[in-house]
This record gives sequence, structure tokens and C-alpha cells, in this order.
Amino acid sequence: MRFLTLFALLRTSLWITLFFGQAFVCANAENTPTNNYVSHQLIDNALVVSTTQGQVTLSAYGPQAIEVHYAPSRATTAANISTDILAKNAANLPSFAIKEAAKKHALALENTKHSLTFSSDKLSAIITKHPFNIAFYTLKDNQKQLLLAQERGYFTGTAQENDQQHPVQGFRFSLTEHEKLLGGGERVLGMDRRGQRMPLYNRAHYGYETRSTQMNFSIPAVLSSNKYIVLFDNSAKGWMDLGKSEQNILQFEAVSGRMAYLVFAGETYPELIKNYVEVTGKQPMPPRWALGNYASRFGYRSEQEVRKTVNKFIELDFPLDALILDLYWFGKDIKGHMGNLDWDKATFPTPKSMISDLNKQGVKTVLITEPFVLTSSTKWADATKSQALAKGGDGKPKRFDFYFGNTGLIDVFNDDGKDWFNAIYQGLHQQGVAGWWGDLGEPEVHPSDTLHTLADGSVVNGDAIHNVYGHQWAKMVYENQLTLTPNKRPFILMRSGFAGSQRYGMIPWTGDVNRSWGGLKPQVELSLQMGLLGMAYTHSDLGGFAGGETFNKEMYIRWLQYGVFQPIYRPHAQDNIAPEVVFHDKETQAILRNFIKLRYQLLPYNYTLAYQNSTTGMPLMRPLFFEQASLPTSKNEATINLMDNATSYLWGDAFLVTPVVDANVKSVSVPLPKGVWFDYFNGDRHLGNHTVDIATSLETLPVLVRAGSFIPMIDAIQSTKDYDNTKLTLHYYHDKSVNHSVGEMYEDDGEMFQANTQDLFELLSFKANQQSGQLAIHLSRNAHHYVGMPKSRQMTLVIHNWQNSPAKVMLNNKVINDLSWDKTTRTLTVNFVWQHQDLTLNVQ
Repeated sequence: MRFLTLFALLRTSLWITLFFGQAFVCANAENTPTNNYVSHQLIDNALVVSTTQGQVTLSAYGPQAIEVHYAPSRATTAANISTDILAKNAANLPSFAIKEAAKKHALALENTKHSLTFSSDKLSAIITKHPFNIAFYTLKDNQKQLLLAQERGYFTGTAQENDQQHPVQGFRFSLTEHEKLLGGGERVLGMDRRGQRMPLYNRAHYGYETRSTQMNFSIPAVLSSNKYIVLFDNSAKGWMDLGKSEQNILQFEAVSGRMAYLVFAGETYPELIKNYVEVTGKQPMPPRWALGNYASRFGYRSEQEVRKTVNKFIELDFPLDALILDLYWFGKDIKGHMGNLDWDKATFPTPKSMISDLNKQGVKTVLITEPFVLTSSTKWADATKSQALAKGGDGKPKRFDFYFGNTGLIDVFNDDGKDWFNAIYQGLHQQGVAGWWGDLGEPEVHPSDTLHTLADGSVVNGDAIHNVYGHQWAKMVYENQLTLTPNKRPFILMRSGFAGSQRYGMIPWTGDVNRSWGGLKPQVELSLQMGLLGMAYTHSDLGGFAGGETFNKEMYIRWLQYGVFQPIYRPHAQDNIAPEVVFHDKETQAILRNFIKLRYQLLPYNYTLAYQNSTTGMPLMRPLFFEQASLPTSKNEATINLMDNATSYLWGDAFLVTPVVDANVKSVSVPLPKGVWFDYFNGDRHLGNHTVDIATSLETLPVLVRAGSFIPMIDAIQSTKDYDNTKLTLHYYHDKSVNHSVGEMYEDDGEMFQANTQDLFELLSFKANQQSGQLAIHLSRNAHHYVGMPKSRQMTLVIHNWQNSPAKVMLNNKVINDLSWDKTTRTLTVNFVWQHQDLTLNVQ
């Protein structure tokens, strides 16, 4: 988060070794004794196998997801893993990755002399009895095909980190020769992470650019080009070695914790992701205002500054939906005040009135909160008395130093800590605060000997649950917010979490990126990697956060242009250079005003992407290799090569975006998937399935639209408070090469929690059919009641790439005359009123 927190991290030897160099040696697994089958039984749809190493339980969560949980005996772990009370409790930790409502499915079991087969009609786990091992197979054309196999399975050993030896437990899997591996969460390593050894320990990397091995959000999972995901369901400090130490071995290691993994299969990459979120949880839809523009900086120092900033946006005709307050809202200085979590009345004298006035202007208020309570803060005594803080070995609150001061850490795992923290959120919510920013939640400093008390009374140390601290904090905020306002969607901006954090509505960002071209370059990679594993709202501090002594106008414009096509639009930075566009020159304002207004015009399209994500897990930003997902990777080198691409991406199905990430760029090389593509800004037509050079200027961005796409849009508005769903402009990108195409638009009231599961929405469907030179466009609606649902819509249909003035346009067999054809832009515009009956518009 902060420009000086790096130095706080360097105060401990652990962070010094992590920052200045990571000399890792792969854990030695050779001493693990051979494991053999003893017996098995079926219990509550799970296959429980007794082995000479301990108990192994296999559970199915649907036809294409199998969990394997090892409970090794004490004799197995004694040589390498501590068996004190903390380690035993850590081994018994619940799953944090699997959603709370997940149900185990019954699978068929076949027992032979040499093996057990636990299978659905799509995925099988075949257990070899002597020696014990597990391999996973998919079923295709009635033939079993190997998907993934344990190489040694569970092992114990040691891992060396610089000059320290860590006892570890882990799993080993075999890799195929040409297999590519994506995943691991936020890292800047390239899309294919094979050949990397990645620390699994959430930590900040201040001012990163084009390489980072360890960042705020570790996800202990990989997605393979062979169409599987393997997720290691362990919250402890650890490592994933993706063929670095041994070329064809995938190895997971952890210092303690739950020894379990899940294997997911899918015939396509989107199906694979869907199967993953069916088990780890789907991201609930955010409120519509979350897709708007934010005013945010480090930081607004007074109520007067907040009001002036919002008024500046409105005066200069820039849409705005939220203002985010950094840590100055509870203290005038950076140091000494963290944990106050109450308004500094000297600088914010009337916060409730301020929040109310901003809300009337269509602007929501979001506050930063941190999980640290300084001993110098006004709430230290109360937090201590309330047993809200994690403890040390002496039973007292664990105290330690970091940049902001001497501190304790709120224990978000136990009821006392949650109750104390929730009471603060409740009080601020009653003042009108609309959303929460959770910062430093790795936690940024987290001594290993910090003790956390879980809900069942067990105690674990910091290393055992470090990677799920942010996850648990988000869960706490999410559930508390739904208790306060059950019908409103929570807004939770948070920079650290774990597999499955998406189910708590978490909106992550990519940390304290450097304010430079080097900081801009990896942002597509970071968002794509996170989106593949459920975290589809991952976004960057637009314009960059850290450093930058002089304003780089071109870089700033390019970053904010790219932001229009990323999940959250939030310029944020240290305030030595203003992150808000309204404080820059008129040319910068003129260029970016058009782009920010485009962001608002695209709200119906973007909101539909949010709906699709909430129902299928499909990310908003999608990698190009999805385009050839149905082809087998073993026979499709093009697909495998596209997995390395982090320069271009799909924004939904319609848009292909290539951010400009270098200075003075006149054209950009864009790999086009098959089909026909149109330049969004000038209408130029490009044939797909090869790479093209797209010309660009400072006023435009290389953005292409797929032929056959429907793009619903609205007029520009000042904020989503002014959202008008009675007027709709529907763009259709026509081409003779596309005979059939479909599109949809999701709509609800913009804030009702789980509206799409309560039949409080409408879904507009669009279809286009072309035959014998005639185009037919069909409109239909599947409607359920919600507050504000329109009875009719004033429609403007814009058909792009229409070459001639039409002979006749019919609407449900009646001639329509309210139309125009522009020869220069080759667009046909038709206006009509839609009463939401099924309509067919024929163009001849």
C-alpha cells in the first residue's frame, strides 16, 4: 500500500531474505516410506482408504471434481513434522477453498485385486494398491485418457530457504513434456509459469514492474494446458515447484496445515473454470455503481478536499460513482493512528453530512480499514479488553513493530475478534458508508509465533493460516454486511486472499505497482491469471501507484484508456502526482473524458459480463486461448502458443483489446482469432486467424469488435444514480461471413443481493440470422419483476458494416420509416419502441 512500508518489512530478517533473494532448494522426498493399501470403506459418499501411512479420503463434488485428503499417521510425520499441539491443530484445519454449501456426490466404486476405481461418467480416480498411488482419468469416446497422476503422492521432507531448513509435507505429480501451467495467483512471470518455483506466502511487493515472484495474493493452484486444475487446499506457508527443481515434476510443499488437493476436469477451458467455481464458490454480482468511475488517492486529508474533488468531477463533466478515503480519515499522520477507525474530527468535522451530500450527488463513500491496532491508537485498550487481538505464547496480545508503529493484529478467526471488528463496521455503516477497503491483509507483517484461536477453540500459529487471513477477513465483512442490509450487495475491495475468496464478493487489485511503463506492462497478465482461478474483478491502480517524480502524460493516458476494459475503474496513487484526471491538463481531460464516458455507455454490456461471471465463473477479461478451447491441445500448437499471450485479451465475447504499454507507439501487433473483426474507432474490417498491425494514436486504443456481436449501450450519464433503462442503443456488427449470432443483456435494479437467483431480473435476448442477402434480427425478453423494471424501451438499433441503403425495413411485418443510413460510416440506424413482445426486424 504505502511508499515507505517496504522499509518496515525489511526490519525483520525473514523479509530481508524474501526481498533480497530467494535461494530455494526443492524439498527432499526420498526418505518418505513406501505407502501401501490396507482397506477401504464408503462413508457418506466418500471413499475412505486406510493405508500404511494413514487415512486417505476421496470425495466428489460433482462429476468433474474430486478431492483427496490425506490424514497421515503420527508415525509417518514424526521424523520431519513437529507433532506439538499447534501442528496437530493445523493438520485438522477445515477447508477454506471449498464453499460452505458444497455437497459430496456419490460415485461408482469398482474394487479389484490391484486397484480401486472411484468414478463418474466424466472423471475417474484409479487407486493402485501396492504401492499406493492415485491417477486421474477422463472419459472420452468411451476411452479413459490419463489426465494427471501422482508421482509419489504424499511425502515429508525438508525445504531450504536461503540458510533456513523448513520441515514440510507435500504432494508430487508427474507432468507431460509439452504441458503448460498457469496459475499461482498474482505474479509477474509470464503466462506459462512452468519452470518456476513460487513461494506461497502473501506479501506486498512495493513498486514492482516487469518481474515479481511473490505478491499480495497467492493461489495454490495451477491450470494446465491439458485441461485440468489442481488446487492444493492448504492455507500454510509453502511453495509450488512447477518443474523447476525436477523438469517433469509438479511439487507442492507446506510447513503445516491441511494436506488435501482437488482435481478439476473440463472439456473446454471455460467449462473447467465453471467446474472450479461450482466447488470454490461463484462471485456474487457487485452493485452496479461498482462498475463506474472512482476518485481515489493516498490520500484525501480533509472533508473540504473531498467535497472540492467531487465538485470538480461534476463541473468538468466527468462521471463519478465513488470516492475512496485512505488512512487520513482516522488520523492526520501516516504513523501512530492505525486502529483508531473513527473519524478525525479536526479534519472531518461532519462526516455523516459529508457522506449524505456526496450520496445526493450520486457518489458513494468507501473507507479504508486495516487489521492492525497500534498500541498508540485510541482503541488499543478496548481491543485488548475485548480479547480481539491475536495472542503470543504468554497469552497476552502479540505485539510487534512495523512501519506504522508498535501493533497488535485483530484475530479475525475467533468470535471475540470478529465481534469487536464488526461493531466498528456497523457504526460506520449507520453513518452511510457504502463500501469497505481492506488493506494490509496479507497480513503485511505477521510473525510466525502469532497465535490465532479458531471457532472450535483450537490454536494455530501465523504460518499455518497466513494465506487465508484476508480470505477470513473478507468473509467476516461480507457476512456482517448482509446481516446489516440483507437486500444490498456488499462492496469489499481487498488485496489479499485465497482460493475461493471470490464467493465473499472480494474485489482484489494488483498491489503497489510502480507508476511507469514497466508497471503498466504486466497488468493484463496479472488480471488474466487471477480471473482463471475465480478472482475475476482483479484490477490495477490506474496510472500506477508508487514513485514517479514527474507526470508522464502519455503513460497516464494509456493506462486509463486500458482501464475502460478492465473490471474496476479506479485511478489511485500517491498524491505527489494527482491520480484524478480532473487535475490534469485540458488535452488529457478531453481524451479521457471520452473514454470514461464510454465506460458508462457500456454499462449494460459490462453488467451482463458481471451476470455471466456470477452464474458460470467466466472472467470478464478472457485470454485468447479460450477461442480454441474445443480443440485438443496435443494437436493444436496454436492454442498452446496463445497461452503465452498477455498482450491482448477478450473483454467479454465481443471486444478484443490490446493496451498500449510503450511510449510513442504508432501501431500495435494484434493476434486475431478466427472470424472477422472491426476496428471499434474507425470501422476498418480485418480478417481473423492471423496477426495484424492496428494503427493507433493517443486519442484511440487498439480495440476490435467481433463480427456478429451485439453490444447494448446507454447514453452517457453523470453517475449510475442517473441510469436510465428505458432507452437502449443496441449495436450489431454485421458481416456476410456470419449467418447466425446471439447476444444477451442482463438487467435488474442494480443493488438487490442475489437478484439473479430470486427472479428479480430481466434477460433480453438478441439473435441475428442472415440468408439470401436479408438480415433478420430477433428480440425477446424473459422478464421477472423488479423495482424500476421498464414497461417499454425506446430502442435505437445501429447495424454496422451495412453497405447500401436498405430497400425496406420491416418490424413484425410492418414497414418502419424512422431510420437512416450513413454512407461514410456504413451504419444503418433504426428507431422504434419495444413493448417487450417478441420482435423481428427484417432488413432487405
